[in-house]
Amino acid sequence: MFWPQAMAPVTTALPIHSVLPDLLSALRNGSRALLVAPPGAGKTTVIPPALLDQSWCSGQVLLLVPRRLAARAAAEFVARGLGEAPGTTVGYQTRLDSRVGKSTRLIAMTHGVFLSRLQADPELAGVSAVLFDEVHERSLDSDLALALTLDASAALRPDLRLLAMSATLDGERFAALLGDPPMIRSEGRSHPLTLVHLGRDAAARIEPQVAAACRRALADSDASVLAFLPGVAEIERTADALGALPPEVILHRLHGQVDPAAQRAALAPPAPGTRKLVLATSIAETSVTLDHVAAVVDSGLARRPRYDRGAGLTRLVTERASRAAVTQRAGRAARQRPGIAYRLWEEAAFNALPAHDPPEILEADLSSLLLTCLGWGEADPSRLPFLDPPPAAALAEARRRLEALGAMIPDGRLTDHGRAIARVPLEPCLAHMLIEASARGFGRAAADAAVLLTERGLGGNDPDLDLRHRRWRSDRGKRAEAARGLGKRFLSFVLSGAPQARSRRAVGEGQRQRPSTSLRTNEDVNDLGPAIALAFPDRLSRRRGPTGEHWQSVGGRGFRLDPASSLASAQWLAVAEVAGAAAGARILSAAAIDEAEVVALFGDRIETRHDGAFDPATGGVTPSRSRRLGAIRLSSGPDPTPDPHAIAAALVEGVAEHGLNLLPWNEDAHALRARAAFAASRDPTLPDLSDEALATRLDEWLSPLAQGRRRLSDIGGGALVQALHNLLGWDGQQRLDKLVPSHFRSPAGSAHPIDYAAPGGPTVEVRAQALFGLATHPMVAGGQVPLTLAITSPAGRPIQTSRDLPSFWAGSWREVAKEMRGRYPRHPWPDDPASATPTLRTKPRS
Repeated sequence: MFWPQAMAPVTTALPIHSVLPDLLSALRNGSRALLVAPPGAGKTTVIPPALLDQSWCSGQVLLLVPRRLAARAAAEFVARGLGEAPGTTVGYQTRLDSRVGKSTRLIAMTHGVFLSRLQADPELAGVSAVLFDEVHERSLDSDLALALTLDASAALRPDLRLLAMSATLDGERFAALLGDPPMIRSEGRSHPLTLVHLGRDAAARIEPQVAAACRRALADSDASVLAFLPGVAEIERTADALGALPPEVILHRLHGQVDPAAQRAALAPPAPGTRKLVLATSIAETSVTLDHVAAVVDSGLARRPRYDRGAGLTRLVTERASRAAVTQRAGRAARQRPGIAYRLWEEAAFNALPAHDPPEILEADLSSLLLTCLGWGEADPSRLPFLDPPPAAALAEARRRLEALGAMIPDGRLTDHGRAIARVPLEPCLAHMLIEASARGFGRAAADAAVLLTERGLGGNDPDLDLRHRRWRSDRGKRAEAARGLGKRFLSFVLSGAPQARSRRAVGEGQRQRPSTSLRTNEDVNDLGPAIALAFPDRLSRRRGPTGEHWQSVGGRGFRLDPASSLASAQWLAVAEVAGAAAGARILSAAAIDEAEVVALFGDRIETRHDGAFDPATGGVTPSRSRRLGAIRLSSGPDPTPDPHAIAAALVEGVAEHGLNLLPWNEDAHALRARAAFAASRDPTLPDLSDEALATRLDEWLSPLAQGRRRLSDIGGGALVQALHNLLGWDGQQRLDKLVPSHFRSPAGSAHPIDYAAPGGPTVEVRAQALFGLATHPMVAGGQVPLTLAITSPAGRPIQTSRDLPSFWAGSWREVAKEMRGRYPRHPWPDDPASATPTLRTKPRS
């Protein structure tokens, strides 16, 4: 946590001081420890500097924190307590900012920065201790950093001190992971906290409701207010909804996209006579303290990354915050004085919240993790000491992705290109983009693209990356300048040929070599599109329709774009980010690209296909030849030498798209499918011949029938019946015939087809004389369902419908027979048909 400058320096007694001797003793007598201390106890700012004068600590102490804001704030506060500037004894390292000097011994850094250092030097030479702060947050980088540090410590540095710290530590699991070290607990310091549950209208936007709660909090107290919202867009809309604030209230925004100066202002004490209203994301949940805050407004929402394996995309989703998170948020109000937390949900809903945020390793794309582990020398990350092992399915998908990038070969070894990717501190797809673009002459554009996609908010949030790029390039603010420096550092990893990171284990040499040919001699301002296309080739998209709303991607997915966007007039887009469902996901960021660029970059992937256009009106196929890039048809025309297999495939695709009713089903086929449907309703284990089931197996039964044919009508009805029988199989046919026979055999020996699709249930039409001698009603479905008998006269006219033949014989038959004798005197009409002889003949002449 961060104690602001208005408070006492770290030498003032804090709750953590009461357990500091025990902690120092544990690390003096062993190499590992666990510390559980609630927010405000002082663990982040007291423990790290206290280690520097220990006899075992001759090197650096690395403090790992989840966010850049926390790293910078903690280092600045501890340095100020020592009367020094950051970068002297105490410093920090983040992606965009670094304050480290030759004499710096305590360095606060993010997990990503630490991972780069650890891979370059697995022994961590010159480091005496690594402290994992807020270890409960369980980001992918934090879990990976802990696993690799434990692995390196066991193999190379048994003397390295490791300390895991948290306010809500899962003590037993972490203790087992670290080898059951001493666990030290601090009771902390807290003030009374009042919880007010305001509830909210789930059908209305959250921002006006948060704004109303903020106005109430400001009116109820003279303290500053901290409000938690899920993201930057909600913060801006809430700021708009607040309207004019009292003159003494200063509005601050606190999230990862505001520059360091604005972040410092949000954390710092308010000027005399003023107070703060801070609209923040989850960045303010842990590791930092906002001075003067005694009221918290909690929307109850959080935004988290979720990996959609079906789409191959990581997207941010807004969902309910966990109980652990909302407890941390409420605690912000009572760090310095009695506080109050306003919650925008009902009190009874608290227990329905998830207990904790799920570990990112269980849901994330693991390509980066796998690449890091391969560079570390471990082909199977599940063998590393993770608190939650990476899922096997996610690792298998990550292997496929890295193989597609040319980063690894199937036996698990890194290629030269893979080692080059691993040297760049970016996601594998972006590192691949940077290397490939540099080889083609537009590395600077790729570096800028990488910065835009990893540093949110640069140049605004417009989907048009070219527009954002121009705004960023003209921005002279500190954050924009730092981001430009970051792009140069990205590019330096490729251009300088940085030495390969040392591996703790031997890794086999890769076989694949990357091309070094260049497509350009000079960089161009419009190179963002080609660069992004190299990173995400499957998302390369072409416009469908005149409005620019609908787009078809090379990978086959459909994307949507706001027709008012400046990108809507482009013919091709290199799409970087999308959000939403797999069908019709919304484009979040993209850059225009010319078709000539597409062909130049991916000409080796363009293939000629012999296919055809299916006409549902005629059921026929017109042969065509087309050039395709994935799912996108670049051009097409008549095919003078059609491929019979392609024609057959087009017929099958036509049925898949337009439905099975296009096929020439005959009566036998309809009857068989009706029997199967009725049977399946009685016994679900029987083979399914419904439209849905047949549509999923078209390749199995329809493809063979379509071979050598140009139209669906060329497939005979008998062939369709035989195909259905083949799907049933011999055993299925036997079971079907036994349960639902196709015909009813009358006592007279005649066979009558049973209509299983009839509205009244299985129905058979039969002459009355053929039923003579039948004293029980005929049944199907194993004797469970009575046949509906449509009884007719000798002329085939209906005379009775019955589902209880014995009752008919004993009841209304006498009146029916009396009438029928006059109409059909040559046919028998006995008084007791149940005992009469069945016949299909007329009475013999006298």
